[in-house]
Amino acid sequence: MIRADVVILGGGPAGATAALNLAPMRRVVLVERQRGSPPRIGEALPPAAWRLLNDMGLIDEFIAQGHLPCYGNRSIWGRTAPTETDFLRDPDGHGWHLDRARFDAWLRHTAVARGAMLLMPARLFSIERGGDAWQVRIATSGGEQTVSAAFAIDAGGRAAPLARQIGARRRVSDRLVCGWVHGFARPRGRGSGLTVVEAAEDGWWYTGSLPDGRRVLAFLTDADLPAARIARNTACLVDSIATAPEICAILTESEFVPVSGGFTAAHSSVLNPCGAPGWLAAGDASISFDPLSAQGLLHALFSGLAAAEATHSRLAGDDDAMPRFRRLMNSIYQAYRRRLDFYYASETRWPYAPFWQRRRGLH
Repeated sequence: MIRADVVILGGGPAGATAALNLAPMRRVVLVERQRGSPPRIGEALPPAAWRLLNDMGLIDEFIAQGHLPCYGNRSIWGRTAPTETDFLRDPDGHGWHLDRARFDAWLRHTAVARGAMLLMPARLFSIERGGDAWQVRIATSGGEQTVSAAFAIDAGGRAAPLARQIGARRRVSDRLVCGWVHGFARPRGRGSGLTVVEAAEDGWWYTGSLPDGRRVLAFLTDADLPAARIARNTACLVDSIATAPEICAILTESEFVPVSGGFTAAHSSVLNPCGAPGWLAAGDASISFDPLSAQGLLHALFSGLAAAEATHSRLAGDDDAMPRFRRLMNSIYQAYRRRLDFYYASETRWPYAPFWQRRRGLH
């Protein structure tokens, strides 16, 4: 039996951020399902992350990792001519294109350095509430373990293993999916140092430079549309880039060579409720974001920090900690939906295409 104050299910950015902020004050066990850090999509971190990392005492170590600066966004959206938004006037400076594997591993390492116990890889058998504690049974390389903790944080991504088991419901807004490819590319040409988004008839494309001479290419569409077959197949995805002329030119100039890819859900959703007296959800488990918003990774860090603060307050006897956390998550989701709806509505070039009709409420 491992006794703790808090057990955190999920060692991604949200869970690790919650752990590293709670560990100096509470006994924390961080449970991560996968071994190491597999390739992930979602590498863009906006300038606003600087303040979060600084508040958590992480900014110097983060800068030293050598992630690639992102100096702005270019979009081909609503018209054929590109539009650019640079970060030169942003008070927080530039953003970053991350090496996600390195970033995720660093957050977990920091949590351990601050006192958290990390169980990885660890497969969840069951989680039950008995009396004043959660009993979490997991399988690790050393055998079966049971963790007993007064509070639980679900940071298990869209699957939300704890929330799902206790009956919280996830409201899904769309059927967006993402096919992505990582590859090698030369850091040159019109897309260097930028995040680039380009709309197409059946969805939209994304590309950005990554550290160590790499680049990511992604295509997003709805799971039930014929174009989803392109997103599921790496070779088809690369061959179909001609539907996005600007991004096609960027890949040609940078001599992009695809190496590996994947396919994942990318829909918007919100968990209700996202917390109660003995638990709460953070990261994608609480709110999952359309990648167009570029908020997913920032939300993971912010909600991880907010989850740590709410958990510590609740364990200290603050009865309003969970209602306060739920109000905060609800306000984030409402603001996100307004901005996302506005941005999708600004693309009108394919009025009869199902992908765009759905986002204008016409289909």
